[in-house]
Amino acid sequence: MSTDAMRPLSSTPSGSTARLGASLHIKGEISGNEDLHIDGSVEGLVQLEDRKLTVGASAKLTADVVAREVVVYGTVKGNLRARDRIEIKKDGSVVGDLTTARIMIEDGAYFKGSIEIDRTGASSSDHDLDKPAYTRAATSSNLATPTHASVTKTSS
Repeated sequence: MSTDAMRPLSSTPSGSTARLGASLHIKGEISGNEDLHIDGSVEGLVQLEDRKLTVGASAKLTADVVAREVVVYGTVKGNLRARDRIEIKKDGSVVGDLTTARIMIEDGAYFKGSIEIDRTGASSSDHDLDKPAYTRAATSSNLATPTHASVTKTSS
């Protein structure tokens, strides 16, 4: 038998993405240091620090999310915090508060909640990324005054 067949697989190579399949359901916390594509359902917390989370078209998240970048094709009920950007695609749906430096909501997407544009990004908020979004909201008032917006966008 070759030594290649016996060697354990290391973490996902750079450039590829871990996947949570459509038939999988997770209750609890997902944390890690690699990009993740979710097609199943998740209840709890998704924390990916400096990575990208893609919520697939069949995905249903009832969770708070902390990541570098979040792209939503499916359904999310919970707060999203992305250091870089959040995108809600045309068939995506988000009910919850968004905190990010950049935001894109495509025509046809559904969003209900508030948006906080946080241009400070990693510099002033890295220290509390390990806390759940609902506890950070109570302590974030001592940051520099951010821009606030309340938006409700529904498809016609």
